[in-house]
Amino acid sequence: MTTTVRRTGALAGAALGVAGLVVLSLFVGVYDIADQGFGGEMFLISRVPRTLALVLAGCAMAVSGLIMQLLTQNRFVEPSTTGTSEWAALGLLVTVLVAPAAPLAVRMIAASVAAFVGTMVFLGILRRVSLRSSLVVPLIGIMLGSVVSAFTTYLAVSTNALQMLGTWFMGSFTSIVRGRYEVLWVVAIVVVLVFLSADRLTVAGLGRDIATSVGVDHARVLLVGTGLVAVATGVTTVVVGFLPFLGLVVPNVVSMWRGDNARSNLPWVCLGGVAIVVVCDIVGRVIRMPFEVPVSMVLGVVGAVVFLALLLRMRARD
Repeated sequence: MTTTVRRTGALAGAALGVAGLVVLSLFVGVYDIADQGFGGEMFLISRVPRTLALVLAGCAMAVSGLIMQLLTQNRFVEPSTTGTSEWAALGLLVTVLVAPAAPLAVRMIAASVAAFVGTMVFLGILRRVSLRSSLVVPLIGIMLGSVVSAFTTYLAVSTNALQMLGTWFMGSFTSIVRGRYEVLWVVAIVVVLVFLSADRLTVAGLGRDIATSVGVDHARVLLVGTGLVAVATGVTTVVVGFLPFLGLVVPNVVSMWRGDNARSNLPWVCLGGVAIVVVCDIVGRVIRMPFEVPVSMVLGVVGAVVFLALLLRMRARD
């Protein structure tokens, strides 16, 4: 009982801390919301939607990383190291070129479908490759993502859409305003579905043989998990852009601290994803005010450091 109370108290304390960061984000920016003219209106039009987008995107991408690590049994994978994000960008670009007037929902669906196809291609390659090291998995994903990204860039250059593509890759919340972020609520549904299927995802992460022996349809769980990751990645790419290493950093830090139980780790992964994205966004807004540094740049630096730390930790164990 004492242990349960202690864990509940720790989670509540962490939630309060993250809530404090979210509130702080509402009051950080160039525009003075205390202005008597349009301060309140700007607060509702810009600050609130941006903060909600930070919460939803951070939670979704952190959970996506956890799902992919469970399904591949590898701690070094997440949407930006498996090519999933690059496939989503390709689907988005093709949709814009084929149907320039397509609404945001259509672009979201196209990006999600492309992300799903790309993730299945990645998993199919893994089945046919002899893996002698856990580092081979992210290397395959990074190479696959680079090939897809190169083709996407070529297509953008050929169609004079390179500037638009650069905006997608930027990963910034600058353009988030009321009327543009609402589609991100779809990823909240994804997170709820992950909570409901957490036990099956955990069992599936133990391998096909073990999952089958306890009555879990491994193939079905794999498809469902991949679909959830694809939707989260596609929607986030359409609205925000790339958020690199977020799905790598948060699940690894949580699992090193609490073990590998997906259900008990999910609240911590969600809180960790939100906290990192909000902190990186605040740093990006403050460091060169009145200009902004994209969140993806700050996340890239943090993620690279953590990735190297994980590699050195694994080498020390060996």
